[in-house]
Amino acid sequence: MKNKEKRKNALLKKTYTKFTIKIIIWTFTVPLFFILLVEIINTLDFQWLYDVSWEKYYQLTRLFMTITSGAPLFLIIFIVWIVGVFLFLYQLLKKVFSYTEAIFDASNESLDKSIDYIKLPTELESFERQMNHLKKENEKNERLARENEQKKNDLVVYLAHDLKTPLTSMIGYLSLLEEMKDMPLKQREKYVGIALEKSYRLEDLINELFDIARFNSETIVLEKEEIHLRRMLEQLIDDFYPILKENEKKIKLEMKEEILLYGDSDKLARVFGNLIKNACFYSTDELITINVEKKSNVVCLTFINKGKQIAKEKLKRIFEKFYRIDSSRTTKTGGSGLGLAISKEIVELHGGNISVTSDEIFTKFYVELPIKNLK
Repeated sequence: MKNKEKRKNALLKKTYTKFTIKIIIWTFTVPLFFILLVEIINTLDFQWLYDVSWEKYYQLTRLFMTITSGAPLFLIIFIVWIVGVFLFLYQLLKKVFSYTEAIFDASNESLDKSIDYIKLPTELESFERQMNHLKKENEKNERLARENEQKKNDLVVYLAHDLKTPLTSMIGYLSLLEEMKDMPLKQREKYVGIALEKSYRLEDLINELFDIARFNSETIVLEKEEIHLRRMLEQLIDDFYPILKENEKKIKLEMKEEILLYGDSDKLARVFGNLIKNACFYSTDELITINVEKKSNVVCLTFINKGKQIAKEKLKRIFEKFYRIDSSRTTKTGGSGLGLAISKEIVELHGGNISVTSDEIFTKFYVELPIKNLK
C-alpha cells in the first residue's frame, strides 16, 4: 500500500511540477515580451516604410502602436496569457490521458504471450517495472497451474487403474469362496486374508481420491487448542503399531520434557502421521527415531530414518503437490503425492517451517513450530 501511494504521489508531483513551471514562465514572459516590444516600436522610425511605398504595413504598424500605447495593452497581455494557460492545460490533460491509455494498453499486453517486455513512458518507469514483474509472475503461475493440473490428471488415471487391480482380486477370491462351499478351512482363511488385504488397499486408494478433491476445493482452517505434545506422539505411535509390525519397524521417541503447544491437534497429527508413514515405508533399518527438542520459543521435531539417499533435484520438489518420489507406484509407497504438500501448508499455517535433508545414511524431516502461539 505504501509503495502504491509513493508511486502515485511521485507521478502526480512530477506532472504537476512541470505544469506549474510552464505557467510561471508564461506568466512572466508574456508581459515582459509586450513591454519590450512596445519599447522597441517606440524607439523606431517607420517613416522609411512609407517612403518605400509600403503604406499598408506602415498604417498597420501605427495602428498597433496606438493600441498598445495605452490601457488596452493590459487586456492584450491578459488574453494572450489566458490562451497560453488553456494550451498548457490541454497539454496536461492530453498527457494524463496518454498515461491512462498507456496503462490500459499495458494491461492488455500483460496477457499477450507474444510480447516479452511492456514499455511505458519515462514518467511511468516504476509502473513499467511493476507491470513486467506481474507479467512474469502471471506467466510463472500459469505454467505451474498447467503442470499441477497435468500431474493431477495423470494421478487420477493412475489411481483409477490401481482401483481396478485390488477390486478384481477381491471379486476373484470372493467368487471362489462363494462357489467352493466345501473349501478347506486353511485355504478359506488364506483367501479371506487376501481379500481383506486388497480391500484395505482399495480403501487407501479411495481416501487418496478424496484427498485430491479436498485439496483442490477447500482452504485449510485451523481449530486451535492446547496440545500435550508427548501424549500426541505416543498416541500416534500406538496407532501405527499394525503398520510398524507389518514392516518390522519400531519407533524410538526422544523427548526430555513435556511441551505444550497451541494449535490444531487433528491437523498436526496428520503432519506427524505422514512423516511416520514415509519413514516406515522408506526406511531400510528397523529403527525410526523421533527427536523432540525445545529451543527458546520453538519446538523442533526431527523424524530420522535410514534409507536410500534422495537425489537433490527430488528434495527440491518433495513438498510440491502431486509429486511422488517413488514414481513406480508400488503397493506400499505409491501415494497421491499430497501428503507432504498438505503437511507443509498445515505447518506454515501454524507459523512454523518444515524441511528435509538426505545423505547416504539418513533421511531427516525437520518440523519447527512456535510454542507461544497467541489464541
